[in-house]
Amino acid sequence: MTAVLARPAIHALLADGTTVRVRAVEPEDRDQLHKLYEEMSPENLRMRFFAVSPGSAVLAADHACEPARPGRRALVAELQGRIIGLAEYDEGDERGSADLAVAVAEGLHHRGVGTLLVEHLASAARADGITLFRADALSENREVMRLFSDLGLRVTRRADGPETRCTITLDQDDTYLRAVEDRGRTADLASMEPLFRPRTVAVVGVGRRPGSVGRAVLRHLTTGGFTGRSFAVNPHAHALLGVPSYPAVAELPFPPDLAVVATPAAAVPTVAEESGKAGVRALAVVSAGLDSVQAQALLTACRTYGMRLVGPNCLGVANTDPALRMDATFAAGHPRPGSAGIGVQSGGVGIALLEGLSRLGIGVSTFASLGDKYDVSGNDMLQWWENDGVTRLALLHLESFGNPRAFSRTARRVTRRMPLLTVDAGRTDAGRRAAASHSAAAATSTLTRHALFTQAGITATRSVGELLETAALFHAQPLPAGPRVAIVTNAGGAGVLAADACVEAGLVLPALASELAEDLSAVLPDGAAVGNPVDVTAAVGEDELRACLDLLTDHRGVDAVVVALVPTAVAAATGDDLVRAVTQEPAGRRGPTVLVRMEQGLSVRLLPATGGNVIPSYAEPHAAARALAHAARRTAWLARPPGIRRIPEGIDTRRSRAVADDWFAAHPEGGWLGPRTCAELLGCYGITQVPWAWAETEDEAVRAAKRLGGPDGRVVLKAYWPGLVHKSDQHAVCLDLIGAAQVRSAYKDLRARFDGLMTGVVVQPLAGRGTELLAGVVQDEVFGPLIIFGLGGTATDVFADRAARLAPLTDLDVHDLISSPRCASLLFGASGSDPVDIDALEQLLHRLSWMAENVPQLAEADLNPVLATSGGLSVLDARVRLLPRRPQDPYLRRLR
Repeated sequence: MTAVLARPAIHALLADGTTVRVRAVEPEDRDQLHKLYEEMSPENLRMRFFAVSPGSAVLAADHACEPARPGRRALVAELQGRIIGLAEYDEGDERGSADLAVAVAEGLHHRGVGTLLVEHLASAARADGITLFRADALSENREVMRLFSDLGLRVTRRADGPETRCTITLDQDDTYLRAVEDRGRTADLASMEPLFRPRTVAVVGVGRRPGSVGRAVLRHLTTGGFTGRSFAVNPHAHALLGVPSYPAVAELPFPPDLAVVATPAAAVPTVAEESGKAGVRALAVVSAGLDSVQAQALLTACRTYGMRLVGPNCLGVANTDPALRMDATFAAGHPRPGSAGIGVQSGGVGIALLEGLSRLGIGVSTFASLGDKYDVSGNDMLQWWENDGVTRLALLHLESFGNPRAFSRTARRVTRRMPLLTVDAGRTDAGRRAAASHSAAAATSTLTRHALFTQAGITATRSVGELLETAALFHAQPLPAGPRVAIVTNAGGAGVLAADACVEAGLVLPALASELAEDLSAVLPDGAAVGNPVDVTAAVGEDELRACLDLLTDHRGVDAVVVALVPTAVAAATGDDLVRAVTQEPAGRRGPTVLVRMEQGLSVRLLPATGGNVIPSYAEPHAAARALAHAARRTAWLARPPGIRRIPEGIDTRRSRAVADDWFAAHPEGGWLGPRTCAELLGCYGITQVPWAWAETEDEAVRAAKRLGGPDGRVVLKAYWPGLVHKSDQHAVCLDLIGAAQVRSAYKDLRARFDGLMTGVVVQPLAGRGTELLAGVVQDEVFGPLIIFGLGGTATDVFADRAARLAPLTDLDVHDLISSPRCASLLFGASGSDPVDIDALEQLLHRLSWMAENVPQLAEADLNPVLATSGGLSVLDARVRLLPRRPQDPYLRRLR
């Protein structure tokens, strides 16, 4: 059993949104735990101890305060310093299973205290190698039975007279993760109510003179028509902007739900502390410039008193619900009510999106400028929009991710219901490296972010303008069934530009079916070209253009139509309105129709259409094509099933952890594993290398070569010393050696060139022909484990032909990894060559994913080259680096 690691205290939410602190029991807790039991009713004591036994309660409290040891842990939940719950386990004689006990303070049942504690205890138990909890309870104890049943874990029961023995399997499968997510969502929504649906708002730091941020926020509240009550806090005024003012938060007539703090940075911690004591439930801190001490004091006050926090350094929050009309921001104008939710870190981006969505007529449901994002995050916003009943389109601009794996799971769920758009900011930050291996060099921030966006179904744009252009299409038109686009234009040059733009965006311009072309010729003017693009000529009239569009949009071979129009004197002379032909949509039109008018001043507009619909009109073809390409990719993503996580055979998680623990005992600082330990760890996950042997002398190398050389006797010698990563770059590999003489000569050469470094050589048989691939893992400090796959060998960094996905991988993720690199055609049998063993390749990636998840100390793994043939795979070289790292459960409920 591994030594017990101290788990840091965290804050988390109960079912009603209350913030509690979960931490390990300390000896000083004895008196509080005695009180916890003393205050229990006789009935609850009987349910806990099977009898009304004060003596048992005292013993239980004393036992909980004993020091933690391998196989035993105890956690408590604190509410503002008061212990309100206890959960503990003790491993018995049966290794891997432990007895579970839970106690909740009198009067605090049904708020999720016990469930939260058991979640955290189960996470600690998994890290300690515990796979089962056992719990004895009275059969009539319905509350504890319900607690176990609702966990989402597999529970079996065995009745024994008046008692029932429950066995709880601690597998963290999708059923359990969904249950945790559901509980987290319920708690999160309850905690966000005071932030986005406050009945009372106080603005703290309202200046008496125009120009202060606090005064601007208060003005927005009043002019926006906030339906709740507003207060100002200013020690030198009785009223400001017609709003009652008080000297301090503590002197308000009653606690506000939300306080917007606009004081100087130095005063923010004091205001937060006073707000918490007064009963304020949420803070939006627009103040900027907090130093680290002030920042920690602000967050401590919020956690201690259970206040959710937006900011600091933010623009504020808004909810356009007509029943509320809360605009607690200092943006230039009030947001227009609508269906788009906005969450941004940058205030400037927030203002641009508020203005853009209001101008387009899409409008805003709720808005949060997250600023420095100490607490409320993109994950919180997604869950709010998912459940508010108003939001149909989600827009996020995040510069950082607090818990990307939890965000990814939430985003995958939310994007099934509504489009989620973001700006892929920071794309050029390609210099960040985890280490010097090929896998780590491949893991740029761009590649990692793209993996997150792709797996979660997030539409990632390259600018705020592109974000608005795409949002306009998603809001206005149905998704296309696929990527096939027909272009209609009254000017040949505009059609060429539109065609180029569509192809460059990844869309397809199919040749139109002959019968469709005949029908188009019949309704268009003489001289019209009915290929794709369809050139209707400058002579086209309104009715003719409308008939053309009806034919195209009704055809099953066309998924979307781009109409590129330029104003002409011909249309003006006849009085025809070609734009009206586009906006008068008959009920039978399929798929999206978009307009391009290059004389249009704004990049995108939404034009009213028949039936209450709208048509997006773009100022240039590339904008329309990008938006349609994003829509086509969303269609493809929605059509995919969620994917299944495969469990490969022969995985030994317990042994892999023992291998890591044993290695860290000798190398506490971490580093690259030696060849033997590396092979042993990979073997725990069924990843085997080609036969090899370790040699520290010439004679050992010769004997190994004779044993491994095979029919032709050809072998390879690879020098080794701790820290050596790129052997080829160091010329530390000797290839195609035959016979003892060549082996001896090569060994002597390596020893001479790397004298003082080399500790031995690895001897392998010379590999045959095949496709050289790279497969690896990089533990990103923010995003977690990332699986890398692509072209390998010595040229891997030259061609940089790789793909990446975040672990854990599903079968669809694995398929995407294999099919995404440019070299994919080689794997599937290009130019008549035999396809490689795809099944073996999929198995390798699944095994790497499981290793990445199960070994938290894994900093990187680099399998390069992996030789792929039709007969299977051969891992020719493998490097693994471990670093001391505390195991973290990315799905555990906790506040940031």
